[in-house]
Amino acid sequence: MREIFVVLAYLLGSVSFSIIVVRLIARKDIREEGSGNAGATNVLRNHGAKAGIAVALLDIGKGAAAVWAMERLTADPRYLAAAAFAVVLGHVFPAFFRFRGGKGVATMVGAFLVLTPGATAVAMALFVVVVALTRYVSLGSVLGASALPPIAHFLFGASDPAVLAAGAAALVVLSRHVENLKRLAAGTERRLGGK
Repeated sequence: MREIFVVLAYLLGSVSFSIIVVRLIARKDIREEGSGNAGATNVLRNHGAKAGIAVALLDIGKGAAAVWAMERLTADPRYLAAAAFAVVLGHVFPAFFRFRGGKGVATMVGAFLVLTPGATAVAMALFVVVVALTRYVSLGSVLGASALPPIAHFLFGASDPAVLAAGAAALVVLSRHVENLKRLAAGTERRLGGK
């Protein structure tokens, strides 16, 4: 039963709200607009703040729901961690949308807010500070995701499975930001609110 819930977490992650919301409001595929990413930032830039915020909250919600549902079934940290990673993986490689999803940041936030709330709050604060200072969402995302595993381990004593899942999710997020990192290095990355 617990293994089935891990699969269900992946399938929940595969519900790409950015694609669904943009199809409903504009009859377009968000993956064909802007950066081509199926995520809240691309929705915000192309369809406004309301749509972007809605997508972000829905993505956070599905991440949290996956781990919360597993908690109702078991307290085993291995399965809680597996659910957290599975929902992020589903968001990035959605089975329902030809495995072309988003970058996993908001879904990772939701999943690990349930799994390691204190550590995730600190990582989110780092994200907010970086974005406020630089207006680079990608930089804040990469630094926040990368910081979560050591923060969870060293500051909050999270379980080994939780730390490993955070590390694996961070690697997935980093892999999805390679082009952003190249643009940051070249000085061509788009800033939040910039043209």
